Amino acid sequence: MVTGAVAAIVYGEPRLTNDIDLVLDLSARDVGRLARTFASDAFYCPPSEVMAAEIGRPLGGHFNLIHLATALKADIYVAGTDPLHRWALERRRPIAVSNEEVWIAPPEYVVLRKLEYFRDSGSDRHLRDIRAMLRELGRDIDLAGLIADIQRLGLVEQWEAVGKDPA
Repeated sequence: MVTGAVAAIVYGEPRLTNDIDLVLDLSARDVGRLARTFASDAFYCPPSEVMAAEIGRPLGGHFNLIHLATALKADIYVAGTDPLHRWALERRRPIAVSNEEVWIAPPEYVVLRKLEYFRDSGSDRHLRDIRAMLRELGRDIDLAGLIADIQRLGLVEQWEAVGKDPA
């Protein structure tokens, strides 16, 4: 499923990004297929051993695929047993993109991950994305459930920063 900035753009407002974040439910048997799919000189694909190690992480690992001609990057987050990844995969939503169906993470998941990224990086772009999403989604977001998850995950301070005047 698509998440990160691209999902925030879908739910919020346009902005530039040079990558796409994907949460994939992968197992060891998927390593060979990924390696074959991205084996051409057009892509950087990590060695099979690296992908296998990341896929083997219980809470899910991370690796990149890069289109070399454009430097466009896909950040692949392996779902593993991470409860938030699992919750979001069960609630992902289909959207139409150029007559294709693409699965996108639920907005509550995107907000939670953006709060974590803000906590870890301090980058205000995550707060801007969240503000835009909340503004555009209005009542189409489960605010009560989101706040409960924010408290459970210890992201209250980051959530409070969303409401502060950005000026």
